[in-house]
Amino acid sequence: MRIGLFIGSLGAADSLEGQAQQVVDAERDGFDSLWSAQILGVDALTLFALAGPRTSRIEMGTGVVPTYSRHPIALAQQALTTNATASGRLTLGVGVSHRPVVEQRFRMRFDPPARHMEEYLTILRSLVHEGAVDFQGELFGTNAEIRVPSARPLPILIAALGPRMLRIAGELSEGTVTWMVGPRTLRDHIVPGITSAAESAGRPRPRVCVALPVAVTDDASAARRAAAGLFQRYGSLPSYRRMLDREGVDGPSEVAVVGSEEEVEGQLRGLAEAGATDFLAGIFPVDGDEETSAARTRSLLASLVGKI
Repeated sequence: MRIGLFIGSLGAADSLEGQAQQVVDAERDGFDSLWSAQILGVDALTLFALAGPRTSRIEMGTGVVPTYSRHPIALAQQALTTNATASGRLTLGVGVSHRPVVEQRFRMRFDPPARHMEEYLTILRSLVHEGAVDFQGELFGTNAEIRVPSARPLPILIAALGPRMLRIAGELSEGTVTWMVGPRTLRDHIVPGITSAAESAGRPRPRVCVALPVAVTDDASAARRAAAGLFQRYGSLPSYRRMLDREGVDGPSEVAVVGSEEEVEGQLRGLAEAGATDFLAGIFPVDGDEETSAARTRSLLASLVGKI
């Protein structure tokens, strides 16, 4: 299982330069990848366009770009341009976001999510892999050709949790990026669903990139209490709530990866056994001293790269 870092509203540096430096530092420390959320802060693809020329090996992934905020033509142009600056090391994660975000923040109609993603992904994949598209669906229609110098095709992952979205991910993408999904749900629902769809479509085995909060600590109970406060909002979003219910837990704190070095390593091995191909570590601080806490967690994760 590959190990990468995941930066979002937690763990993101205050400056754009600082966030680009996080990619450089992650490569220096041996991590396989660095992933950035796309919320309402720094634009993840622009960040990676800045970090690409400063790095040489590390994969950079978006986890994930909301589809409603960008037409697939615009996203394909930006992704291909960023990938060129990164010498082909970009992985593009996309997702439909959530009904409250789309309807209340974007003030847009939340179309049936599976249909929206299937049509969006059809256009995006054609542009990214072939440079052209001619498509007419129920929600999207376009006839376009884009030319980006030094363009290279790039893998696309989607945020897939429900059965229909997992089918689309297996048939049309290179895999999925999950958030707030525990090992039982991963083993019994996510991995079988996406793998079966990929096999039926004659596609390679998909990636399953599992993002979770993680903290190495001597007081796991205190860490879970901290996680309960930091990540409480995810337990109220329907798509995550369904995954937590499948897992049989009350809230996000119960799927966080916490404990001593040995306990965290054991939990990561459990995720790998459940079918995770990648672990995306959302490091969160515990034990009072945030810098020391994060450094302890990061040190363990770096020591495990290539060993799980």
